[in-house]
Amino acid sequence: MYDLIIVGGGPGGLTAGIYAQRAKLKTIMLERMGIGGQICMSDVIENYPGFKSVGGIELMKTFEEQARALGLEIKFSEVLKITDKGAYREVETSDGPLQAKAVIVSTGAKPKRLGVPGEADFIGRGVSFCATCDGFFFKDREVAVVGGGDAAIKEGNFLAKIVKKVHIIHRRDKFRAEKVILDKAMGNPAFEFHTNKVVQEIKGDFMGVNSVTLKDTITAETSALAVEGVFLFVGITPNTDFLNVEKDDYGFIKTDRLLMTSMEGVFAVGDCRETPLRQVATAVGDGALAAFEAERYVESLHG
Repeated sequence: MYDLIIVGGGPGGLTAGIYAQRAKLKTIMLERMGIGGQICMSDVIENYPGFKSVGGIELMKTFEEQARALGLEIKFSEVLKITDKGAYREVETSDGPLQAKAVIVSTGAKPKRLGVPGEADFIGRGVSFCATCDGFFFKDREVAVVGGGDAAIKEGNFLAKIVKKVHIIHRRDKFRAEKVILDKAMGNPAFEFHTNKVVQEIKGDFMGVNSVTLKDTITAETSALAVEGVFLFVGITPNTDFLNVEKDDYGFIKTDRLLMTSMEGVFAVGDCRETPLRQVATAVGDGALAAFEAERYVESLHG
């Protein structure tokens, strides 16, 4: 019987682990794939306090080192289901069941897909969801980046250091990206912006992608754009299918102001929960608060 099980090893989960260890809670972290989460795909982070500029992998490594130094137990296992058993929560994993008095869910989210013809066919052969992972393969070539938020423009700025040209494709005429990174892109001649456009199809051959078909959202006219890579940053889908709690229409977990879900003793932090901002800084704040509240909850069970 654990005091606390943390599901997911991203910034929110690792912060919760640090706070839980300092509170002397008997804690285990369960991670399905690798420690660090989606932020490890970011080449550079420039808005995390204390670091003028830091790589995602580098930052998460410091989080993990601190958590392990405090004695946090980390196990690689997939969580399949969480059940409220009254006095405790049962966490069903790919390695068997575990029990805990409280659970913190920090499972993050995965990139959303366009759902257009050719997308699935060319994943790994020109279609990518990670510029820092795959940008090198497109050195001196032209690529498309689909999206208008922080991720799209930030990853576009990374690609511009490698590729010949970055075509930004955005369905609207205004961008949601942070102004400082948008200004950097707009001032770079390696960028070409295609606004009020959506990708209708991704085309290619046995060698990989060679073009995308664009549709104008105003005129409905279509056009072909020759590119050899397509990087998709059109939103995220939360990794919450395993958890039967109240969620919003998009699958993000609803919590109260103290981050408890509709299942007593189960808290949610970071990108998997319903929140207006998804950043490392906000995930860290969530992790700290959830661990504090989990400690209070565990203490309440002892009367």
